[in-house]
Amino acid sequence: MPRIESPDDSALVELCERLAAAGTELEEAGQQGWPARQLALCGEYGVFEWFLEPELGGQGWSDRDVIRGYLALSAACLTTTFVITQRTGACRRLAQSENRLPAEKLLPDLVDGKSFATVGISHLTTSRRHLARPVLRATERPEGFVLDGFSPWVTGAPFAKHVVIGATMDDARQILVALPMDLPGVTAAETAHLVGLTASRTGPIHCDQLLVDRSWLLAGPIENVMQQGIGARTGGLQTSTLALGLADAAIKFLSNESTRRTDLAESAEALREQCDAAIDLLLRTADGETVCSQDEMRVAANSLALRATQAALAAAKGTGYVVGHPAGRWCREALFFLVWSCPQTVMEANLCELAGLN
Repeated sequence: MPRIESPDDSALVELCERLAAAGTELEEAGQQGWPARQLALCGEYGVFEWFLEPELGGQGWSDRDVIRGYLALSAACLTTTFVITQRTGACRRLAQSENRLPAEKLLPDLVDGKSFATVGISHLTTSRRHLARPVLRATERPEGFVLDGFSPWVTGAPFAKHVVIGATMDDARQILVALPMDLPGVTAAETAHLVGLTASRTGPIHCDQLLVDRSWLLAGPIENVMQQGIGARTGGLQTSTLALGLADAAIKFLSNESTRRTDLAESAEALREQCDAAIDLLLRTADGETVCSQDEMRVAANSLALRATQAALAAAKGTGYVVGHPAGRWCREALFFLVWSCPQTVMEANLCELAGLN
């Protein structure tokens, strides 16, 4: 199997074609779906090596190259690519931890694609933070930390051997641990039936007075533990990248249709220009240029994902409204970006656009 060593590698095109061919299969599987075959392919093509440095078994791709890789993958299969972002978030937190033991134990199999890990951190960033009491609490003991409560949104929890999960202590300090999923007291509950990306198998993990040995501690106790290191990099460019990858897939469909139907040409060209401009801004931002804020990038990406997918559905007409056609799936998947790690400022801007206030 050829290993993808750059975003210009022809093997990336080959992989994306294979991922795209399985998109309908994942949707039809619904709550029983899981991109096991797709993730295995990504492992064989070396995708999981992109995100880590050579000394950890990775290829050490630049931010620009990672974004280009993610754009291609998300245009091919958003479910698989979203799962990879959560897997990568876990790997990066392991790699960044000052406690080297978890990384030494887990990263070799994760880089090779032999194991799966994910993250449970949304309750520390955007989800359930309005509640007076943290939904997942930690109590320190000499031998480790007792976790009690739940993490509401964990992707692929039933398939994970470890989950990089966060919890909050009584004094507001937070911790991150690499939680072994075979410990007594941890349960992956039934995953949610989502509007889109149901096969990502995202749902809650419950911890019932669960003692986690101190050897699995990755960060903390400290306030705002998610701001320490680069780790998962919630929100930001990664989320915008996947939205633009989805928009790109929808625009390609619209452009192909326009070769037979000239009435679609003007709309297809306008959306293509907007998408290409947004991708250019994304790449320049990744290179360190101050061209726009991450929130501004996210607003533009969300808007494009919503408009491009709906344009594709309109072009597909009734055929696109039948389950199994990619245009209908793309429309549902675009809604995901209104809720995935969506900061308040981004939500307000998208609401203003939808209300015609811009």
